[in-house]
Amino acid sequence: MTKKAPTAGRQKKLRTTYRHGDLQRTLIAAGVALARAGGPDAVVLREVTRQAGVAPNAAYRHFKSRDELLEGVRAASLAALAAAIERATALEIASLGAVSSRGAKSVTPSQQDFARARLRAVGAGYLRFAREETGLFRTAFTPGARGIEHVADPERAGPSGLNPFELLSAALDAMAASGILPPERRPNAEYLAWSSVHGMAMLSIEGPLVQITQAEYAALAQSLLAMVERGLS
Repeated sequence: MTKKAPTAGRQKKLRTTYRHGDLQRTLIAAGVALARAGGPDAVVLREVTRQAGVAPNAAYRHFKSRDELLEGVRAASLAALAAAIERATALEIASLGAVSSRGAKSVTPSQQDFARARLRAVGAGYLRFAREETGLFRTAFTPGARGIEHVADPERAGPSGLNPFELLSAALDAMAASGILPPERRPNAEYLAWSSVHGMAMLSIEGPLVQITQAEYAALAQSLLAMVERGLS
């Protein structure tokens, strides 16, 4: 007797062979994909397990609730933002070095030049990520999340392993060490700089700046970062 061929629309068989730890990473990766497309509201346990190809109950071995899963996805989103900031920083520093070597006379950038470039890169990377990865950006700062000190997912973060807030703090420390930021203005400067940049990011994804072009947004971002830098000095 001839065996029946598989039905074309038959659902893929659920996986049961994940090693310990693999399933947790797979579920978070599925959650990140959902968050990228639809923000934090799209991260639902049943859909995450469907994307991972496992039974819904399998998720509860690693996450007691949807909130715990969302926290894992949030950490991964925060790490993605941190990695984007570090990439922007590397490009900005490389660009500064390239400009300094042009022409007949080679000009060595000062400590202050590098400190300013580093701070600009943190803000620029943050603002660019908000527009290019809006779903992950929303998820990284979803209401009810843990404090800003929560460490980004080390498997997805940049080379330093720091989260965005820590990267901003390090940039401000460099500003202070170079003499740009007066010592008396250093305490809590993170909150002032962060509030300004985050405000523009939010206005660009759900406020009156949603409709502006990428070029207009980039110009506004440069003006904002210059204003923040002047305010710190």
